[in-house]
Amino acid sequence: MKSPSSFLKSRSDIDFDSAMTPMIDVVFLLLVFFVWTASFKVAEHILPSEMTAQTGSDASQPVDPPPKTDFPNIVIRIRWDGAKPIWSINDQQVDSLQVVRERLQAAAAIQSEATVILHPESVVPLDFVISAYDAAKGAGFANIAFAVNPSKK
Repeated sequence: MKSPSSFLKSRSDIDFDSAMTPMIDVVFLLLVFFVWTASFKVAEHILPSEMTAQTGSDASQPVDPPPKTDFPNIVIRIRWDGAKPIWSINDQQVDSLQVVRERLQAAAAIQSEATVILHPESVVPLDFVISAYDAAKGAGFANIAFAVNPSKK
């Protein structure tokens, strides 16, 4: 008769808790290592700087950026002649809504922080007012206001 192997007996008595402990320790140490060596700083992107092409030991004068000029409000008036709207931007009459869009995009390219004021007459259909609002929003303006006439009592 064959005698039982001592290898099989000792193998069946292995406790899984004692086998998992070293692996948990290794995982914990790896976690601590990666957290410790990780960089939590925000990556710096290209920063604007003013470099001069001059080289040498003479001191150069710092160049101040030009001051940002105040851009006046852009007032879009919408009048109604009974059949179609009459558009004007800052009291300059324009032909169509497409021209209004083009001028707003040109103004937004200069300074999009300016305020656009929509000033429709009370008889203008709402869809033309919404189209003007959409044109200002589409051009990139964030400050859009509506002008109202005070009610006469």
